[in-house]
Amino acid sequence: MATATTKISTTTTRTTTTGIKLSRRALFARSLPLLLVPAGLPAADKKEKEKKLAAVIAGTVFRDPGFAVAGASVELIEIRADGKKAKSRKIFTDGRGEFAFPVPPQEMKYKVKASARGLEPAEKDTESIPGARVDVFFTLKPVAP
Repeated sequence: MATATTKISTTTTRTTTTGIKLSRRALFARSLPLLLVPAGLPAADKKEKEKKLAAVIAGTVFRDPGFAVAGASVELIEIRADGKKAKSRKIFTDGRGEFAFPVPPQEMKYKVKASARGLEPAEKDTESIPGARVDVFFTLKPVAP
């Protein structure tokens, strides 16, 4: 009776996205620089924290019967307590009447103004909250003839 012996290889191979096969040793050598980078770099942590805390003031502009107003002008004005000139930004609503302003991750007061052709303008005061989305909705009425 003949005995057959088989050699079992313990080397694992993996195919990369480029189609190159790498052994376990090559995979370890390739990922070694990633292991040597400290997990918490101060600059990276600060950027991640800012991304998480970024605030948004967003909302929708409607006209009186409840339909969205596409192309309405929306202005965000920063209300400053120190008396300096307020910064303002202006955008237009999308096809669904929606708008969004990213704001710094700190508590601040803002005035939001909305206007559209043939409709009376409106304004509202609001505050930003770090890490939160603040919704502001407008219902503009038709201009009286």
